[in-house]
Amino acid sequence: MEFIWLILAGLGALFLFNWLMGYRKEHIQIDFENRYVKEKEYIDAIKRELGKQGRDVEYMGNRKFVIDGRPYLFIERNVSMGGVPLQRTILKPVKR
Repeated sequence: MEFIWLILAGLGALFLFNWLMGYRKEHIQIDFENRYVKEKEYIDAIKRELGKQGRDVEYMGNRKFVIDGRPYLFIERNVSMGGVPLQRTILKPVKR
């Protein structure tokens, strides 16, 4: 019985981690080689990366983008992956 609870707890932790890291339907995740501290540089890097992917991107201000005609909210996550900090960019679709 204790083994089952341990497995369920592990699966729950994995599900929570994936949810926090933006692995959801219609979310856009971007991981950059460089670390961005200044918001303007970060926004410009997001626009460049999405442009490389062939997407139509417009920054509306206040962490809001319009990508391919759909509104998205920009969320930043910082996580230590194997001792190395990872700056994850998550673009979450905004329901109209």
